[in-house]
Amino acid sequence: MRRNLDVMEAIVLHDYFRSSASYRVRIALGLKGLAYERREVNLANGDQKSDGYRAVNPQGFVPCLEIDGLKLAQSLSIAVYLDQTRPEPPLMPRDPADGAHVRSLALSIACDIHPLNNLRVLKYLKGPLALTEVQKDEWYRHWVTEGLAALEAMAAPRAGAFLFGDEPTLADVCLVPQLYNARRFSVPIAAFPTLRRADETASAHPAFAAAHPDRIAQEMTTA
Repeated sequence: MRRNLDVMEAIVLHDYFRSSASYRVRIALGLKGLAYERREVNLANGDQKSDGYRAVNPQGFVPCLEIDGLKLAQSLSIAVYLDQTRPEPPLMPRDPADGAHVRSLALSIACDIHPLNNLRVLKYLKGPLALTEVQKDEWYRHWVTEGLAALEAMAAPRAGAFLFGDEPTLADVCLVPQLYNARRFSVPIAAFPTLRRADETASAHPAFAAAHPDRIAQEMTTA
């Protein structure tokens, strides 16, 4: 069924300011020039487990985007929807081979690096598995470093100012939040010049800067 996208409806993002997946969606919305209302779901306080939030997103994850009469979960699915319904500027190359390459870069972060190191995994390591803080941080750094090394090798041959070429793509939407988290956990990234260059370029872009967790936290304190 084709939806009438000309009808103006408020866009609502259920979001946690430090969530990598939410950070991706904030960037994607910014790149598309879409205004939205943020509704904070505090993962540290367990808000995502409440009955009220699970009525919005049964997985109990963030982000969840209310748009066009839909409730959309999963950050990459949301980004693809935005790109299909608001195609300019594109998040994906139109050439199928280039698109497959960009998807592989994005998925290597969203499916291989991030899930091993998100908040619920780290809590499980410290809780039921009784790892120390040092052991938990070693876990984090091991998997992130391994994943970033592979990403560097994948991206370098076709990178430009951004992770692919000279315009931001879905790959950069995933990269910047991942490197933000890497720095938070003191993961060395000096060995990844392609990733660092793309991150520096993207971070200077207004859509990426506006989505930064520090910016969101500042807005929350002054609201």
